[in-house]
Amino acid sequence: MEALNEVQNVSTQSQQVITATELLEHWQGHRGLTRRLIEAYPEEHFFTHSIGGMRPFSDLVLELLAIAGPGLQEIVSGNSIKLDEHREHDNKKAKILEMWDEQTEVIHSNFKQIPVSRFHDKIKTFGEYEGTVISSILYFIDNEIHHRGQAYVYFRSLGIEPPYFWER
Repeated sequence: MEALNEVQNVSTQSQQVITATELLEHWQGHRGLTRRLIEAYPEEHFFTHSIGGMRPFSDLVLELLAIAGPGLQEIVSGNSIKLDEHREHDNKKAKILEMWDEQTEVIHSNFKQIPVSRFHDKIKTFGEYEGTVISSILYFIDNEIHHRGQAYVYFRSLGIEPPYFWER
């Protein structure tokens, strides 16, 4: 009987696999790698090169800029916003890198304002995507990884060795 009680106690206890701080560090590692890809990408191809109908890398980055920082601001404020991928950049990669750095700070400061107790709250981001705070954050990270994978294909198609994906 005592063994059964121990099993029941273990199964009802909440075990933490990763802390919020570790999740933020993990995400910022991904953002650092994506930034290195943006830096390394040849500017003459950044706004135009595509394969098989995929968008140019610049458009993928603009999507990432429209989702993560604004999405976290929406989670923190509770104010619904519309997804807006338009950013003025004058076809300058340096301007996009500047926006990337600004959004990285937005992510960092807003993430720290989300109490762990809210991570499983049901929310709707950009007025249409239903989930929880944590599922939204994981989507923001997954979306970045997905688009970074497309950038790796672009690098290879241009004959360029991309930064190693494991160096975060």
